[in-house]
Amino acid sequence: MSINLFDEFQADDETMARLHQRLERDAATDDLLDVAYRTIDSPVGTLLLAATTVGLVRVAYDVEDHDAVLAKLADAVSPRVLRAPARLDTAARQLDEYFTKRRTGFDVPVDLRLADGFRRSVITHLRDIGYGRRESYAEVAAAVGSPRAVRAVGTACGHNPLPVVIPCHRVVRSDGSAGQYVGGAAAKSALLQLEAGGE
Repeated sequence: MSINLFDEFQADDETMARLHQRLERDAATDDLLDVAYRTIDSPVGTLLLAATTVGLVRVAYDVEDHDAVLAKLADAVSPRVLRAPARLDTAARQLDEYFTKRRTGFDVPVDLRLADGFRRSVITHLRDIGYGRRESYAEVAAAVGSPRAVRAVGTACGHNPLPVVIPCHRVVRSDGSAGQYVGGAAAKSALLQLEAGGE
C-alpha cells in the first residue's frame, strides 16, 4: 500500500483548521479571547485588524511587520491573542466597502487604549475630518488647543493605532503636500486619491 504524502498533508491541514476553529470557539465561549485578529487584502496592501471585546484596537500595514504588532499587542493589552476572524467581520466588511467607494465613514466600536494624553486628543479630532477633506498639521494642532504643537501632531498621527478607520491620512502639510504616513507615501497618496474620486 502506497502512502500519498499530499493527502496526508492535506488531512493534517484540515485537522489543524478544525482544531483552530474549536480553539477559537472555546476561547470566545470561556471569555479567554482578549485580542482577536485577522488580515485582509486591500488596495494599500495587507492590513492586520485586531479587536478586543471593547472594539477595534489596531489596524496595521504590512510595512509595520504584523508579527511585531501582535507581539506589542500581547505586551500592551493581553498575551491572550488569537487569530479569530469572526470578531472582525464587521470591520473587514466596512473596510471593503470603503475601498470600493460604497462607504465614507466607519461605525465600528473602537478601543483607544493604545493612545493617551495629547495623542488621544489628536486621534479623537481626526474622526471629525470628513471624507474627502484635508486639514494641515497646524490646523489640527490649533483644533486640539495646542497651536504650537505641529510636530507633536505629526508624531500623534504617526502613532495612530487605527489608520484608515481613524483618518490620519487626511492630515497634510500646510503647502498641501501629503507628508509622512505610517503605511508609506504610496498608501497615503492612494487613500487621498480614492477619497478625491481619482483612480
